[in-house]
Amino acid sequence: MKWYTLLIGIDMSFTLNIETDFSPQEVCEAIRSALEHEKHVAKYKVKRYSVICEDFEIKFGYSANELRERFEAGNMGDESDFFDWYAAKRGLDHWNRRLEIISGISL
Repeated sequence: MKWYTLLIGIDMSFTLNIETDFSPQEVCEAIRSALEHEKHVAKYKVKRYSVICEDFEIKFGYSANELRERFEAGNMGDESDFFDWYAAKRGLDHWNRRLEIISGISL
């Protein structure tokens, strides 16, 4: 069993310890493939949540930012659609951040 320590640095650095019998090249390719898969998933989620949010924005007649401000201020009532929109918006924001992070990684 081999241990590999990869030091990764840009403006930040961290250590990635890998315990495996595979070569560093194979390990790197597996990580690269996993990142590409996660990037594909993130793009799909962004697209799906964007459609959901746009549908709600049209329905309510407000932009996403206006809806968020009104919702967080308690000015949107208790209709379940508002909660569904808010959950979709949070999902969209999460997956946009995730995609940005993944897109900034290179091996």
